[in-house]
Amino acid sequence: MTIVIAAFYHFFDFPHFEEKRFPLLDFLKQRDIKGSILIAHEGINGTVGGSRKAIDEMLEYIGSEIIGDKFEHKESFSEKHPFIRTKVRLKKEIISLGQPNDPFKTGKHLNSRDWDKLISDPDTVILDSRNSYETHLGTFKGAIIPNIQNFKQLPDFVDMNLLDKKKAKIATFCTGGIRCEKFAAWMLDQGFEQVYHLKGGILKYLEETPEEESNWQGECYVFDKRVAVGHGLIPSTTASMCNACGHALLPEDRAQPSFDEHVTCPYCFDKKSIAAENSL
Repeated sequence: MTIVIAAFYHFFDFPHFEEKRFPLLDFLKQRDIKGSILIAHEGINGTVGGSRKAIDEMLEYIGSEIIGDKFEHKESFSEKHPFIRTKVRLKKEIISLGQPNDPFKTGKHLNSRDWDKLISDPDTVILDSRNSYETHLGTFKGAIIPNIQNFKQLPDFVDMNLLDKKKAKIATFCTGGIRCEKFAAWMLDQGFEQVYHLKGGILKYLEETPEEESNWQGECYVFDKRVAVGHGLIPSTTASMCNACGHALLPEDRAQPSFDEHVTCPYCFDKKSIAAENSL
């Protein structure tokens, strides 16, 4: 059976979100839908997988019983279930930046075609808002890679490197759209005047844009057993994940002497060596 993987988020005023947790969890389990959904006062964020019928029923349920309106989602497909468990978690935020911001403010969304026009302008500052283990597999041509370990470090990177760009066109992007949408709102609060973000994130771009016309280089890390997808959202046949630390790996990473399956990779080898020395 082909598994339909649905990724979605929606910012909306959700004051009684705690009450929806267990009805939603029961709904998912009854239909053998696996994956994670986060709910908070500011909205909902999730990636789950299941049969075509189950996912369609879930989308209808969330739209009518939780959000009370239509919402967008992205789909990809897998021959195997990429998730093991079913989780609905209560959170303070559906994505945490670690900085005060208005979750309902937004920069300007751009579709894939308009995004390509914007980032082709040499005056545009293109900022990848993802973590280093994600950017390792791919990014847009000309993008600034902040090399952060988590999303909460991104404001500090901007403070140290981009404060002279407040009047420039800023184009920021992420996997599915939620991080760059929240980050765009924060940047507007900080006085940046022209902030754009990719609607639907990299996943929507790879779904819509033919490879021969694309400004994307490499593959896109995803948070499940597929590890990464390419154009057309086809699962990667080359990317893998370190079984010790979870870092995404390319074939050249696995060729390094520091790679030992189930033990170390180039991104955790030094840390484990130091830990071993300190234990002596």
